Amino acid sequence: MKTRGFSLYDVEQFLREAGAERVTEDAISDLEKELEELTDKIGKRALNYARHAGRNKTIKRSDVALVKHISSR
Repeated sequence: MKTRGFSLYDVEQFLREAGAERVTEDAISDLEKELEELTDKIGKRALNYARHAGRNKTIKRSDVALVKHISSR
């Protein structure tokens, strides 16, 4: 089981900054899981682009930007 993740406080702040006045613990927990899955997907795709560019250990901003650009199509 993974021990990393977003702090529940930070996730709650994301929701409040989006305009929520009140947020349930279930909503915070569900969003935290979704954010973890999304960052895993983005990280894996960015790593693939980095490896394609000949970098096996370093993901650059341009790799993440490429994921964003291709995902927005």
